[in-house]
Amino acid sequence: MSEPRDIIVELLRNIGGRKEVQEYLRHYTTVDSRKFAVLRVGDRVLDEQKADIAATLGFLHQVGLYPIVVHGAGARLEAAMEAAAVEPRPERDGWYYTSPEILEAVRVAYRDSCLSLVEALDEQGTAARPITSGVFSAELLDEKRYGLVGEVTGVDPTALSASIRAGQLPIVMSIGETPRGQIVDLSTDDAALALARVIAPHKVIFLNTEGGVLDRTGKLVEAINTAEENPLASESDDFSPRTRDRLRRIEELLTHVPATTSVSVTRPSQLARELFTHHGAGTLIRRGERVLRHRDQSAIDRTRLVSLIEGCFSRQMVPGYFDAKTFDSLYLSEDYRGTAIVVLEAGQAYLDKFAVTAKAQGEGLGSTIWRRIRADHPVLFWRARRDNPVNRWYFEQSDGTYAQGRWVVFWYGMHEFDDIQRCVSCALELPPTLLDTPEASA
Repeated sequence: MSEPRDIIVELLRNIGGRKEVQEYLRHYTTVDSRKFAVLRVGDRVLDEQKADIAATLGFLHQVGLYPIVVHGAGARLEAAMEAAAVEPRPERDGWYYTSPEILEAVRVAYRDSCLSLVEALDEQGTAARPITSGVFSAELLDEKRYGLVGEVTGVDPTALSASIRAGQLPIVMSIGETPRGQIVDLSTDDAALALARVIAPHKVIFLNTEGGVLDRTGKLVEAINTAEENPLASESDDFSPRTRDRLRRIEELLTHVPATTSVSVTRPSQLARELFTHHGAGTLIRRGERVLRHRDQSAIDRTRLVSLIEGCFSRQMVPGYFDAKTFDSLYLSEDYRGTAIVVLEAGQAYLDKFAVTAKAQGEGLGSTIWRRIRADHPVLFWRARRDNPVNRWYFEQSDGTYAQGRWVVFWYGMHEFDDIQRCVSCALELPPTLLDTPEASA
């Protein structure tokens, strides 16, 4: 096992620049320790990546952050059931039936998993406290149909607060208790989300082996802004039933917690990057803000918009920019943290400006605006300076590119050579819209 100092150095090296890390650390240290994060550890990830979980939790503990960990039982449940000669659990409507014999195996498996994680943390010098009961009040879901399976009716954070005050990470089992004292099995998702609803943490984190939320094609969904785009409200079949169910629960949670609360889905080895960099690593789900499409300038605050664009590019706009342009579409987030300006050039839609603050990029606002652009404009071209740090992402979004001098021209939706040539020539001949300054980088 690596020394804690080595772990921290390695994590810092992997997650990004020191300035970014320090910015987030300052932000997180202003949050009540108990309200930093609720971290839900999935069964498979606990079995397969326990060392990574312990390393990352150790890092967070070293920098003074105390996530509340809620975990499942993993493969230990199968071993406990086999040792007790209990038959496999039948599944009904997505729930596993839990008999008294199965419940005892569940309790043993949870206990062993909890102690195993606590021991892994202890080996690297990270103080942790197993919390095996007293957190979740529950009622039986449907005893006849599901046996001793409960649904959470209340959360008592007393033991969690005591653990954090003592400098120990709370490691919580997904076990509930009815008013009559009956121990019941809980869904780990339900337990974590119920706890988050009461704690109202800054972050809710789901650790899985996939590294985020995947659509049916296996592609990672980097961000979901429920205020602007709701994949669950559409008729599309983008996600598996299990993923859709989890996303529905997350969406419901976000309506009951402060707007500053967000949900991250990632793998243990990428958790530090998800927490401490603008671009993150995994899927970020937040209530976010709406993106409005304006067809003219009448409803916008030009001063705020100019400030946004100049702040993102660290350069001044050319005088008279807004008076010289005829807009096709001006996309602007409600809080003026992201914008895209589409005009008509060479008879085609041209992306003239695309600016999103660094923090809003990390929240997925840029992707939200981009999806709005693509939905409204099946054909588009644009240009960027060769040293624009966003070019790597632009290459991924385009169907083709052409570089000449200091410009790279991008396009999608165009396939005829004459159309491409006309648009490329137009883009290369357009005058700059930002003044050249020594600090220009985009």
